[in-house]
Amino acid sequence: MHPKCEGLLESSLYVSDVARSAYFYEKIFGFRVIKDFRERGCAMQAGDHQILLLFKKGGSRDMTTPHDGDGELHIAFAVSVSDLPKWEEWLEENGIVIEEKRTWDLGGQSVYFRDPDRHLLEIATPGVWSIY
Repeated sequence: MHPKCEGLLESSLYVSDVARSAYFYEKIFGFRVIKDFRERGCAMQAGDHQILLLFKKGGSRDMTTPHDGDGELHIAFAVSVSDLPKWEEWLEENGIVIEEKRTWDLGGQSVYFRDPDRHLLEIATPGVWSIY
């Protein structure tokens, strides 16, 4: 049997402008930078025990690290059902276009929008997955 995994700790997004993206995630989600990697990127606290890493696209090519990526990625953030209308208002107040709203078979709801690098972001309520 495999050893126990405690869950997902960190996720990475690769961005063209780290400062712009860090500002976006701080303003929209309230995440805070907990580690600055200078021009290479930063780590943001994205929950009690979750980290969102923002890396400069191509910023690690000259280093001995495998961190690099490209393309529009997807990441989802958990929100409560009662906060979903507040989120929709907040996104509108900040000029963020909602691309899609969806209600899932288990009753959960998702709202999709883009960050400055066109990564597809989702805020999702319980009932999206059988485990959430």
